[in-house]
Amino acid sequence: MTDLSRAEWRKSTKSSGSGSGCVEIAANLDGVTAVRDSKDPSLGAHVVDRAAFGAFLADVKDGRYDL
Repeated sequence: MTDLSRAEWRKSTKSSGSGSGCVEIAANLDGVTAVRDSKDPSLGAHVVDRAAFGAFLADVKDGRYDL
């Protein structure tokens, strides 16, 4: 299990104030990126390998997902 006590969370610039699609990421952890729902951080976080998260972001930017 990854220790998130030192995570520095930042809200996505794409998060809106309308109460939907609000996410935060912590990219200051060794080798991983953590993602959580900023509306309810008590639900925990998804922790993924930094390279895998980078590949996911590249796929999003390339339009590989129907968002």
